[in-house]
This record gives sequence, structure tokens and C-alpha cells, in this order.
Amino acid sequence: MSGRARLALCAYAATLLAAGALIPLVDGVGWLVQAAVLLGVQSGVGALARRVPLARTLTIAVQTLVTLLLLTLVFVRDHALFGVLPGPEALMRLGELLVAGGEDVGTYAIPAPMTDGIKLMVVGGVVLIGLAVDALAVTFRSAAPAGLPLLALYSVAAGLSDGGASWLWFLLAASGYLLLLLAEGRDRLSQWGRVFGGATRNSGGLADGLAGVGGGSSPVRTGRRIGVLALGIALVAPLALPALDSGLLGGKGPGNGRGSGGGTISAVNPLVSLQNNLNQPDNREVMTYRSNIENPQSLYLRILALDEFNGSEWRSSTRRLTDVPDRLPQPTGLGRDVSVTEVRTNISASRSYQQTYLPLPYPASEVRVGGRWRYEPEGRTLVGDDGQTTRGAQYEVGSLVVEPTAAQLAAAGSPPEELVREYTQVPGSLPGVVAETAEQVTEGASNAYEQAVKLQDWFASDGGFTYDTTVTSGTGSSAIARFLRDREGFCIHFSFSMAAMARTLGIPARVAVGFTPGTMKADGAISVGLRDAHAWPELYFEGVGWTRFEPTPSRGSTPSWTRPEVPTDSASDVAQPSADTSAEPSAAPSAEDSCPPQSRQEGGCGPSQEPGAALPTDRGTPAGTVLLVVLAAVLVLVLPLSPLLWRTRARNRRLGSGGRTPADAAARTLAAWREISDEAWDHGIAPDESLTPRKAAARIVRLGRLDTTAAEAVHRIAGSVEQVLYAPEPRPAAGQAEDALTVRAGLRASAGRGARLRATLLPRSSVRVVWAVAERRTALAERWAGRPGAGRWTARLRRLTRQHG
Repeated sequence: MSGRARLALCAYAATLLAAGALIPLVDGVGWLVQAAVLLGVQSGVGALARRVPLARTLTIAVQTLVTLLLLTLVFVRDHALFGVLPGPEALMRLGELLVAGGEDVGTYAIPAPMTDGIKLMVVGGVVLIGLAVDALAVTFRSAAPAGLPLLALYSVAAGLSDGGASWLWFLLAASGYLLLLLAEGRDRLSQWGRVFGGATRNSGGLADGLAGVGGGSSPVRTGRRIGVLALGIALVAPLALPALDSGLLGGKGPGNGRGSGGGTISAVNPLVSLQNNLNQPDNREVMTYRSNIENPQSLYLRILALDEFNGSEWRSSTRRLTDVPDRLPQPTGLGRDVSVTEVRTNISASRSYQQTYLPLPYPASEVRVGGRWRYEPEGRTLVGDDGQTTRGAQYEVGSLVVEPTAAQLAAAGSPPEELVREYTQVPGSLPGVVAETAEQVTEGASNAYEQAVKLQDWFASDGGFTYDTTVTSGTGSSAIARFLRDREGFCIHFSFSMAAMARTLGIPARVAVGFTPGTMKADGAISVGLRDAHAWPELYFEGVGWTRFEPTPSRGSTPSWTRPEVPTDSASDVAQPSADTSAEPSAAPSAEDSCPPQSRQEGGCGPSQEPGAALPTDRGTPAGTVLLVVLAAVLVLVLPLSPLLWRTRARNRRLGSGGRTPADAAARTLAAWREISDEAWDHGIAPDESLTPRKAAARIVRLGRLDTTAAEAVHRIAGSVEQVLYAPEPRPAAGQAEDALTVRAGLRASAGRGARLRATLLPRSSVRVVWAVAERRTALAERWAGRPGAGRWTARLRRLTRQHG
């Protein structure tokens, strides 16, 4: 293999090893496989361009063009010309994905779901870093500066992560960079021969350059210094990055959604952080409130509405913000004949709860809160401005309790055309099974209200769905179809699926995210904890406005307007919040199977399992995860110890017993001399093949400060070597293995503790492995070149251009 090919392979490996630091940030590792394939194609194109050869700048330009084509093919194929050419529409779509990815990065908790935007940022970023590393290390033959883009990749990942297993990713990234420096040193050595310092290729020239013995070459010394600087910065840089408290940039703050520090509902797609909250071991309190509402169980605290479904996720549309008015406008679509009661609620948020959106009962009519807040009219939400969050906020909210009747909802008129057009959009990627299932479930319904009730009851009781907070099926089109097939998930899946199915029926729908009412305390206040995090669909009916539905079984309360057969007063009794002691996980069994589904949904079948409590639904660690952990552990253990393992094996082989013929005795003598030379090399005495064995032995005794016993052993083996090399009838002395071990003990005794540790763990003589591999590859290449027709393809490529780099 040529020097540049070896450099290209090491640059490829170094980029992938550094990219491993991104693994803890996102769900799954499939993106890494995809990035590896794209990097491989990009590196292959660069190798071909240099083989032609093309000019350096033209080589990089070709690689850049191929990279753009690959990203277009993978991410925006449907918008590209002929499925691969990046036309204006494809470039615009790539830009949209990058913007969406930037929003997702600032929103999701770690590990973030692999949305299209995040995937483009991760895969595209790795490929671009790989292009920079390949250009610096291979095209311009300067591996030392290539550590800077690798450092940038690792530092970004380390700064965004919460520190979990960061030492492993640092070790892998550092190993990749050092491998690149080693390959460059080997390449330079192959061009210039002996490194200044007097050591030949077989006597440690490259190792001297890496270890600082014999005055290694300037490029390698520069690489060492840059490497040390880069690795030091990589360790220090994450400590200097600001510790942000929400979304993917959460670090260890309360907004990261992990462990006991969770507590943030994401502002775009709350799948990950909401699921983390539901699975918290402790139902940590995030806020308390007092209200004069008659039925506290209907007081959901709403954060925001997700009204845009693009096929990969539900998200909140970007809308214009205004100043918070003294009195919020009348809710859209609410008529005068609907029963409305205004209530007051005083809310106090915990200092550990930091969220950009202010939780409010819906629809709020008046909000009194200190700080910098802005108002979004369409969703009727308050958004923090200039870093304002809910941390420690105390505020008073006036809100409307809208109580339509089933008859009013059934008689609702047609919604405004503009509203229908916006809130019934479904992506073309939505599988047909979603609309088909909606038609089947709502068969026989005479109006939109009856269709909505049938959908709710099908999800909540009739469809055989299972509530399971461990499901991670996502929220995109394929995830909805998978949820309808597997019929297990939690509130995210129920609400998103019902909203999507309602849209296919022409009913305007969106998904609200927030908290269920919580648990009443002994002093009359109501406590809202992490496991009260929830999502529910809102459907629009003209004359009533946006109306809450509850398709998730065992969560929240079924709205009274969807239960026309149940008297309102009895529902109010059932819906009262439980006593404070119910916040603890109950050991009592769930409702009996004989309980009717509708009554179970209303909470009339007695106590049920606390939502979010630990349930015996753990299916064990996936086999793929176990395999990755095992491979990572093997890499961590084997890679650092590989020089030690090779050196031990080489010593045992050289000093082991052999045959009894004169040839065997001569081989044992030379092997023992090689072992002594390598042992001295490992302790900082570089071999010099220009010296005779006798002078080399004297040099080892002098520089190694050997005692008399060890010095005599060195000279005995040196005399045997002279016998083997020069005597007509060689008569090597016996006991050479014992002499070699004596010399080793003498070298270790005279060396310091650090030198002994380095000689054991990082022996300089292990570079012989690299040399041996290179020689075998060169021999194979020469053998292949000697075959008929082997140079035909090379000649054809060379004729394609006459420009030389």
C-alpha cells in the first residue's frame, strides 16, 4: 500500500473514531454506519483523484461535489433533479432541514431522537470534518494540523454531552489522531530513509522520531507538539462551555431530562423529555397551584400546541410574538351560547423547573406574571424572551372553563376555510393505513363530533391498546403506522395518532403538551410532578373552538362532553384529585378485567397503577447495544495493551526452546541479540546497526548503566553473535535466554519508575509491527503489479488528465 493510501485510510479511521463522541447525544447508531459509508465514498474519490493525478485544489473540489451529491441522494432525493442532482429545490430543502435541525438541537433532551434535521447535521458534519481531515492529512500531506478539525468534532460532542463515558470517546479520538501521526511519520520515513539521529529503518528511526530519542525529524516533533496541545484543549474546552439548562444543550442542569434532574418539556417535539419525565424514579414536584375551579381534574396546564406535521415529527409553527395584553382576546371559534365560567389560579413553579413556555390553563383570559414574556396569539401561549424561564416563577392566571354539550358539538358548523386548510394538512409520506383505519373506526358516525368520540373511545378502550412508557417508536408517519400495528405506547403516540387520523377525516386537529391536573395535598394546594407530564389532542369545532379529547388510557380524565350518557354531577365527583398519599406508587392491583372500559377510563373502577411508575415492562437490553458495549470494552482494553501483548509474545518466541542443529543454535543466538537490542530500545537506547556487536554491547552497558552481571551477559551474547556471523564453525555459548533475561533485569533496575512503565506499556520496539505490515503490503503490491494487465486501469486513468498536483 502506498504512503498516501495508508494516510487516507488512517484519516478515515481517525474521523470515525472522533465521531464516536456523538453517539451519546442521539438515539441509535445507524447514523454512524451511514456516515461511515459516505466517508468511505468520499475518501475513495479522493484516492482516485490523487491517483490520476489531479491538482490539489481540484481534488478537494471533486470531493466536495461528490459529498454534496451524496447528501442530496440520502436526504432530499425527492426534491433533486433525476433523484441525485442538487437543484434549487433540493438546496432549499437542505437549508430547511438544517434550520429545523438547529431548532431541534436547542430543544431536545439527551439523547435526542434522530429527526431528519439532526441526522443531516450529524452525518453531514462528520462527512465535512472527514473532508477537512482528508484534505489536510492526505492531499496536502500535513497530518498535524488535521488534529484541529478532529478536536472541533470531539469538543462539540463533549461540550453538549453530560460527561457520561466521555473518557472513552476521548481515548478513541486521541487514538485516531495518533494513528494518523504515526502513518505520516511512516510515510515521510519511506521517502527520506533514515531519520536524523543515526538509526536506520530497522533500528528504530520512526520510533525515535515519535519518542524523542535521537533527535527525531522536525515534522514529527511538530506533530507531537500539536497533538499534545490539541489533546489538552480537548480536555479543557468542555469545562469552559456554558452549562445550559434545557433541551439538548442541557448538560447536568435540570433541563436535561435524565435521572432525577429531568423536568423540561421540549418546545418542539417533546417525545424524549416527556418520556424521560414519565419514567423518573421519583415524581419530583415541578409546580404547585391553588384554584377556585369546582372540578380541579379538568384543569390541565397547557404549555404549547404542536400544529405542524411534516411527516417526520409534529412541531410548533413559527409565528409572530406580541406583547402580553392586559386581557387576552376571546378564544377563536367560541360562541356565546356555550357555557363558560371564569376561574382564578395561582401557580408557583419550582426553582428546578426551567421551561421557556409558561404553563397555563386553557384558554387563559388574563395572566399576571413578572419577567420578560411574549404572547403568541394563535396558540394562546406565553414565551420567555431573552433567556426568561419559568424557574421559580409565581403568577396568577384567569382562565375560562368551557363546557359545551354533546348536542352543541354535534351541531357545529363548518370551520373557516383557512383554518381547515392549515390544520388538516397531512404529509404525503403518511401511510394509507392511517386514513383507512380512521374510516373503519368512525364508520356510521354522522358528523365530525361523533367521529372524534369514536376515535377517542377506540384508542382509550375499544382498540386493545396498551399504555407503555418504555416504547420509543417516534412520532413520524412510519411511527404512527407502527403504533397502530403494535398498539402500545404512551400519551405522545395516542395523541399524535388521533390528531393525524382526525386530519385525514377533515377535522382540524393539533396536539397540546403540558401537565395533567396533579395531586391534591393536605393543605388544599395541588402538586404537579414530573410524571404528570402529558400530551393530548385538540380538535376544532365551530362555535366551541379548540376542544380537548383524551385518547390515552389511564391518564387524565375523559371530558364530560364526550360522555353524554354520564350525568355531569357524578363525573365531577369522580374527577376530584386524590389525597396526597396517592402520589406514592401503589402496590394494589389494577382495575379488574370485568370493569367496563368506559368506566375504567373515567376512573370509576377503583385505584389504578400510578402513571409513570416503574412497571415490569423492561424487555432487557437490546442485543445490538450489548454487542456495541462489548466491542467498545474490547477496544478500550485491547488497544492500549496491544503493544504490551505483542512485546511479551515476541520475547517468549525469541527466548523459547528450539531445535538442536547448528542452524537452530545460530537462530537462537540472533534472536537473543534482537531481544536484547529491543529491550534496550524500549528503555531509550536506540539501536545502531552501524556498530559491530561488540561495540553495540559496550554502548548498551554504558547508556543502560548495567551492573557487572548484566554487562557480562551482554558481552557473552555479543560474542556468540560474532561467532555466528564471522566464524567458519560457529560455537555460540549456552544459556542465551537466561543472559537475555539478566540484561532485561539490569536495564529495568537502572531505569526510573516512569521509564520502566513506558517500556512495559508502550515499548518503542513495537513499531516493528507497523514495518512488518507495510513490507507485506508492499510485497503484495509488487506481486500484483507484476501480473499481466494490472497497470491497464492505472494507465487509462492517467490519460484522463495531464494536469499534475
